[in-house]
Parts: sequence; C-alpha cells; structure tokens
Amino acid sequence: MADPSSYRPGPGEIPDSPGVYRFRDEHRRVIYVGKAKSLRQRLSSYFQDIGHLHPRTATMVTTAASVEWTVVGTEVEALQLEYSWIKEYDPRFNVKYRDDKSYPSLAVTMNEEFPRAQVMRGPKRKGVRYFGPYGHAWAIRETVDLLLRVFPIRTCSAGVFKRAAAMGRPCLLGYIGKCSAPCTGRVTADEHRELAEEFCDFMAGRTGTYLRRLEERMREAAEEMEYERAGRLRDDIEALRRAMEKNAVVLADATDADLIALAEDELEAAVQIFHVRGGRVRGQRGWVTDKVEHVSTPELVESALQQLYGEERGEGVPKEVLVPALPEPADPVAQWLGERRGSRVSLRVPQRGDKRDLMATVERNAQQALVLHKTKRASDLTTRSRALEEIAEALGLDSAPLRVECFDISHLQGDDVVASMVVFEDGLARRSEYRRFQIKGFAGQDDVRSMHEVVSRRFRRYLRERERTGEWAVEEAVDGAGAPGDALRDEEGRPRRFAYPPQLVVVDGGQPQVAAARRAMDELGIDDVAVCGLAKRLEEVWLPGEDDPVILPRTSEGLYMLQRIRDEAHRFAIRYQRGKRSQSIRRSPLDAVPGLGETRKKALLTHFGSVRRLRAATPEEIAEVPGIGPKTAEAVAAALAGAAPPAPAVNTATGEVMED
Repeated sequence: MADPSSYRPGPGEIPDSPGVYRFRDEHRRVIYVGKAKSLRQRLSSYFQDIGHLHPRTATMVTTAASVEWTVVGTEVEALQLEYSWIKEYDPRFNVKYRDDKSYPSLAVTMNEEFPRAQVMRGPKRKGVRYFGPYGHAWAIRETVDLLLRVFPIRTCSAGVFKRAAAMGRPCLLGYIGKCSAPCTGRVTADEHRELAEEFCDFMAGRTGTYLRRLEERMREAAEEMEYERAGRLRDDIEALRRAMEKNAVVLADATDADLIALAEDELEAAVQIFHVRGGRVRGQRGWVTDKVEHVSTPELVESALQQLYGEERGEGVPKEVLVPALPEPADPVAQWLGERRGSRVSLRVPQRGDKRDLMATVERNAQQALVLHKTKRASDLTTRSRALEEIAEALGLDSAPLRVECFDISHLQGDDVVASMVVFEDGLARRSEYRRFQIKGFAGQDDVRSMHEVVSRRFRRYLRERERTGEWAVEEAVDGAGAPGDALRDEEGRPRRFAYPPQLVVVDGGQPQVAAARRAMDELGIDDVAVCGLAKRLEEVWLPGEDDPVILPRTSEGLYMLQRIRDEAHRFAIRYQRGKRSQSIRRSPLDAVPGLGETRKKALLTHFGSVRRLRAATPEEIAEVPGIGPKTAEAVAAALAGAAPPAPAVNTATGEVMED
C-alpha cells in the first residue's frame, strides 16, 4: 500500500486549467481516469488527509503509485479524452456499467444491395439502421410480421436468398405477399430499396403521412369501384395501426427523447433508459454498476451518458435527453452530445407534466432492477464463494483461489495441435484474458509434452513481465517463446498478456498432464501456484505427486465449478482447432504462387473447371486465361507440379472411382 505523499506533485507543478488525469499503480497499470475543469483543484483534493477521504477514494489513492495529467483546451475536449481513455485502459476504479442483457434491436441492413430486416444484438455496424432496443426478440418479430404486409422487404438470410435466386423461385413469404421477392427479379434493387426506406421512415415515427397517403389511395380505389384494391388497402391500414398500438403513446407532442433514471445505494447503482420516438416508447434497457469509487448522482449521470452515447452518431442521439440530475457542469456534456448528433441537444431535468410522470415510471423500473440484481447477485455470490472455499479445502490451499486458469489440448488425429487457456476470476469467466496457443516445439500427438510446452510458455511470459517492470530480477534468461501475436503491450498501462499470475492452474487430464504442468513451473522456479487436473472419466481431481485422486462429492459446488472451468477450456480449444482445420481445408496449391490473388485464382478455376484439370494443363494453355501472363502461367504450372495430387474421389455407394 503506497503513501500518497510519496508521489504527490510538487507545489506549482499542477496547472490550473482543464485536463484529464490518470492514476497508475506500481506496475504502471492505469487504475483511474478523471477529468477536471481545474486540474490543480481536483488533484489537490486527492492528497489531503486520508482520514478525510471517502473509504473507496482512500483505497484508490493508496493503491496508486503515481499520477499524471494531460492539459486540454476546453471541458468538452476533456470529456472526449476521458471517455476514450476509459475505453482504452479499462481502469479498475472507474464506474463501469454492466449491461444486464444483450438487448435485441430491429435492424435494416441498408448497406446491402437488397436491404434485410432482422433481429440484431451486439455492437452497431456501419450502414445499418437500428430501431429499439426491445425487451424481447419476439416483440420485434411480431411488429415486423405486421409491417411486411405493407412493406414487403426481404427478411431471409444470404443463403436462402442465393438459393432462391439460383432456382428462380421465391420462398413462401414471396408467395403469400410478405416479400417482394427481389431474389427472382419481381422488383428491382432500386424499388426494393425504396420499400426499405419507407419501412425505416415508418419505424422512425413518421407514421401520420404514410397512413394519410394510404387512406387517400383507398378512397380513390373505392370511387373508381376497384373494391378489391380498396379492401387490400383497408387491411394494410389496419395492420399498420395494430403495429402502432404495440407501442403506447406516452408523450402527446410526438417527442423524440431518452429518459434516464437512477436507483442507487452505497455500493451499487442501477440505470434505466426509456427510448421515446414519436411520442411512443420504442425501447428500454438497463445497466448496473459497482460504485468502486465514491461518486455522486451527477457523476453517475455523466458516466451513463458517456456509456450510452459514446459510440453514437446522428439520429442515435435524440433531440432531448431527460435525466434525474444534471452533470456538474452540464454545458460541456450538452455540447458534447450536440457534436455527436450534429445539432443542438436539450439536456435537462423534467419538472412537471407528462415527462415528469414518465420519468417517475423510469425511476420505478430502476428501483426494481436494482432490487432484482441484488437478489440474484447475493445468491450467485454465496454459491461462488462456497465453491471456491470447497476447492481450497479439497486442494489444501491457504485461501480461496480468486484467479483460476485452465489449460486444454485439442487436435485432430495429431494434426493442427492447439491449446487454450481460460481464466476465471472470483468464479466468473474473464473472456478478455483468454489465450490460445499453437504447439510449435514438436510435431505429432503428445498431450503431455503439449501441456508442458503451453504451461512453460505461459509462465515464461509472466516472468518476463515481472522482470521488465522491475518487480523482481530473474536470474536466468527467459526465452521469447510464446503464442503467435503474444507481443507485450506498451508501457502506457494498457492490459498486458499474461501479466497476472493465477492462484490455481487446472489442466484437463489426469496424473501425466498434472505432472507435466508442475514440472514446467518447477523448471521456471514458480512455487507459489497450485496445480490440479480434472480427469473426464470419473471427474477425479489429481494433485502433483499423489498416487490417489481427490474425490469431491457429486453435489459439490466446488466440483461443479471445476467442471464448468474445464468445459469452457475444452470449448475454447475445440473452437480454435476447428478454425485452423477449416483454414487448412480451404488451402489450395495456388496459394503458393506469388502475386496470384483471389480474382485470378477464381478465373483459373472457372476456365479449367477444377484443380485437377488445371494441373494437367500446359503453361501455354494456362496463359490463355485472361489476366494470366507467361511468367505467372509457368509459376502456376510449377506450383501444381510440386504439390501432391489429391486422392481420387470415390462413390461410397458403388466403390467407383469418379473422374472429373
């Protein structure tokens, strides 16, 4: 624990201007990022008597070992730089909102030739129009099903679209009038895009104009005695109105706004957001955060705004944002939102009327979300704590292993041998710390040697990191073996690979694999990390040097956690191995020809029909393909002559060798 006075800047060193500051720990990791209108006043507040600081702030300043700052021109620049650094460094003491679920949105892929309406989750993509988020995917599908009658745009996947285009026959939706069937040319790409634009306009809240247009067309059809067409238009209008009724009108003035409410206690805070478009609630989402550092309600609101709009542009930021308390100061935040939208954004606290009533509803949702989160977390935390204690007791550890790493080996009959490392902290998967390895020390299948190599490489990287940061001196040289792409990060505090040691290493296997892992760590002088193995056959837990396994009860929470960690490592290894196998399957002898790109490869295969026929061709015949010169033709012929011909295709039903 550091004494803040040991790294306190000298008098007059801190400038009295806007800026962003970073606290770093003894390993140069950034642990806190903040901004200030006056760096001198803000940073001075951290170096007062520790007894006067909030306990969480005191923990932060005693964990830190240094502080640095960057001066900017305005408070808006400070806000932008603070957001980018929080995203980059992921500081442990900053407020981080955890989205309680991946909310689905209705997405229209306007970046495709034939836009498609579909349910999407995860980060937003460029060129895609989003509506929502919605609480449930079925709510999106119900809405789209009603609207397809009026806006019959494509909803099928790329595979279904290509198959229908090849067959010249649309799918069922095309036959029942819920798709305009652009796959078969019923409408042109421009006509289909116009339909998609109208669909997006309707979903964006511009409903009145379109309904009036349909009603006018219905009256014209009735006057011209085209009653069937008038009846279809009447049904279209009814379908649109039913779709509109699914979103209750909450604001009579067709407002576009986001309402943000907070519920908090000493340890945690919950945020709820209602997205109102055209006066109707179009989506809802919520987050929860641990209050690692002492933060006020205005600071929580500012963090929520950064989280919500940090990646948004244009219409993703509404004209009006209603909050329970204004950030201090509010003008830079409002200006930042306006820059992201491209026009003025009103940031205020509703005082009366419909908006205040709706804000009360959002606040009730936030309170319920916080209560539900605490109930779930209490249960989960109790179970995880019990599981870790059972593991510590069974393995004879001094304390519960808060960081557990598990290794697994995967291969296909000795080919494409790979390994995985998964990390669990406090009983929860930490996917950003997962790592994968290629076995490079030898060829063939040997799980024990593979385990020794992988564990050695993992802890060599750890020792190199400790030596580099000066935490301790490594007596013998450490080589640079590591997984592909395992270069160390820079010295700016960004997360580094293999920087933190585990308290427990779990290997997928029995006695031989455990012995190999222990031997690898002993060779490197690592004696403060426990090792165990979990054998699949009887779910036995093996310890180094023991002739008999540890048997945990089948109902043990500790065994269940070890199984979950082992299964996650197995899943991650299998996924990597399958990816490498698919890459090797897709390899072609043409890949070895320098300067031969995908376009000319495709031209060669199209011209000759197969690699076998291309192999039988002379350089002169190859040079006849457009874009292939004599030198390239000779290189192609040489590459194919040097490659082993594939095994002949065999009809498994008759045993007949099939020729091209």
